[in-house]
Amino acid sequence: MQKSQFVGREKEMARLKGLQSKSSASFIVVRGRRRIGKSRLLSEFAKGTNSFFFSGLAPTFYTSASSQRKEFARQLERFGLPGIQSDDWGNLFWHLSKITDKGPILIILDEISWMGDKDPDFLGKLKNVWDLYFSKNPSLILVVCGSVASWIDKNILSSTGFLGRIALDLILEELPLNACSHFWKPKDKKISAHEKFKLLSITGGIPLYLEQIRPELSAEQNIRDLCFARGGLLVREFDEIFSDLFSRKNESYRQLILALTDKPKEFTRLCKDLGKHYGGTYLSHLDDLIKAGFIKRDFTWDLKNGKEAKLSKYRLSDNYLRFYLKYIAPNKSKIERDTFSDGLGPKLVHSDSVMGLQFENLVVHNRKTLWQLLNISCDEIKMDGPFFQTTTARQKGCQIDYLIQTHFNTLYLCEIKFSKHPINIEVIKECEEKIRRLKVPKHCSIRPVLVHVNGVSESVLDAYYFDAIIDLGAFLNSEKPQLPKSSSTMFFASTP
Repeated sequence: MQKSQFVGREKEMARLKGLQSKSSASFIVVRGRRRIGKSRLLSEFAKGTNSFFFSGLAPTFYTSASSQRKEFARQLERFGLPGIQSDDWGNLFWHLSKITDKGPILIILDEISWMGDKDPDFLGKLKNVWDLYFSKNPSLILVVCGSVASWIDKNILSSTGFLGRIALDLILEELPLNACSHFWKPKDKKISAHEKFKLLSITGGIPLYLEQIRPELSAEQNIRDLCFARGGLLVREFDEIFSDLFSRKNESYRQLILALTDKPKEFTRLCKDLGKHYGGTYLSHLDDLIKAGFIKRDFTWDLKNGKEAKLSKYRLSDNYLRFYLKYIAPNKSKIERDTFSDGLGPKLVHSDSVMGLQFENLVVHNRKTLWQLLNISCDEIKMDGPFFQTTTARQKGCQIDYLIQTHFNTLYLCEIKFSKHPINIEVIKECEEKIRRLKVPKHCSIRPVLVHVNGVSESVLDAYYFDAIIDLGAFLNSEKPQLPKSSSTMFFASTP
């Protein structure tokens, strides 16, 4: 079967290849959410190089430190090193060092946490072999890679043993929208952006999920096959993610994610909804979920000085997890018994409120695209992100989908709307109410921006209320959508 096209990792690949011109060995960390494409990126990077690729065994009840070492020894045999004793990581690494001591070499230790978690000497032996052998080859690159980002952070990035040794910590994020467009063939431009976004509201920019899309089928048929048919990838995926990443703590992590499915929440609100006392355990779990790439912590800020506030909300940023918990999990028993109606699944996903949250995630993930369309350089931005203002005696509460504050005292208030119908005039009333509630410093001006995917009504256009109306669907139908040139301050980014 032909491998899918490798797209959307140009910057990451450039950073990796840039290390090949160094005059010293490089120790690299690559991390990111499961299915984000770490192994694929490294396999593409390895092309044309003398590479040594190793992977840890997936953890099971029977997996032990000994079985991990034996598996590593078996993988060493592929490189002409049979019969190596597997009782000690130092011995295994020493043998590897003997065949990687000269010339350009790439060593990849994939799923590093699986490989070393059960052996207390693993990291010390890895550090020693780096210092004594690997680092002595100036053309060698050692990559450690894994999905359990909290393990990597604690045991490698924050470890004094590896202090000063890490040349690059590369975090893979979801693919941007213009890269997601490659999963539909050029002839599929006749498929509407709205239909594509229905699928992206489930898959996000996760490469493996996008690879499962069959463009010849409708969004509803794809959703049925992936999410509501027995054996579908996205039916099984949730359990596989959590059994791999969080082991016996699964239920606590699941409860946290479930509590965030309907809206972002402050930590105190989250604990109250779960009936838990405020404590370090839940904060630690939330930090693990952030590092794993499933949730984000959005800090609000003071509009007067542009400084980050202590107040923050946790947001479920992973579209698949919200979709699974809202739609697949409640129907999983029927799906597994193959008694779930073929047509019912796709009908469940058309909730505007849930689709709106999913679309907001996609927009925030692609915020640099918005900057480009608004002609804002990153140097101009003082603060940006989902913004919220709490209710006090002097101000009313307010929630902004996405706000940009520039150093030039301009606030771009972005209203993000996903709808199967053109956006109507009500959106202006919603924006006006948010602006009325927002406590805006006198020296700041506000520019309302509407971000949509399925068109706006003539009444919205005729009102000339928004400084920019951006059709994000352009990034699914064109690699480089351009704004029409205009002398007016108002512009519209729409599908060419």
